[in-house]
Amino acid sequence: MPELPEVETVRRGLAPILVGNSFARVEQRRPDLRFPLPERFSERLQGRTIEALDRRAKYLLARLDDGEVLIMHLGMTGRFAIDKANGVGAPGRIARAPAQTPKHEHIVFHLRDGSAVRYNDVRRFGIMDLVPSSSLDSHALFKSLGVEPLGDALTSEWLAGKLKGKATSIKAALLDQRLIAGIGNIYACEALFQSGIDPRARADRISRPRAARLLQAVRDTLARATAMGGTTL
Repeated sequence: MPELPEVETVRRGLAPILVGNSFARVEQRRPDLRFPLPERFSERLQGRTIEALDRRAKYLLARLDDGEVLIMHLGMTGRFAIDKANGVGAPGRIARAPAQTPKHEHIVFHLRDGSAVRYNDVRRFGIMDLVPSSSLDSHALFKSLGVEPLGDALTSEWLAGKLKGKATSIKAALLDQRLIAGIGNIYACEALFQSGIDPRARADRISRPRAARLLQAVRDTLARATAMGGTTL
């Protein structure tokens, strides 16, 4: 399952193609992925300009000029590929030369400049939704998400306070998306190893100094993984 560094790597690969561009046409080759696609999905996207491409936890957020947000989640096997307008692969590891339509290529975003972004998902565990920006925080996928691990809201004092009263293991606490959003199994293990904390230790027994050491390890681990393009791509 892609974690924060993998999703951020994809965001950085797609942003130069998508931001400032617009959807000329959207090919929707099936009615659903993990869940049904939004009603009139292709029609609502056609002609819209992508003003920004953000990330929240493990979700990509394409902010459109009509105030809606295209939510995208890769699931286990989702991946994007880019066709440049001139037929030359775009910079980055997710680009590929145009080829015959793969069996599991479910959605193609044809862009104003002649390029295309193709979504392939063998197991169809990915998600795409289209919602007003004003209702994003209350959306079922986001309303229970915790703080971003690289954001200013996450401090050692905040983390130590949240761990009090948690009888779960510290690893389970790191994996709780309601507490910190975006960390999965790979990077929880790496951060705990780097900080010298047993993953089986009870979360409520982590002192403030150890919480500070763990927080620094989380940030270092995610930053290094993102710089390397993630682990699972």
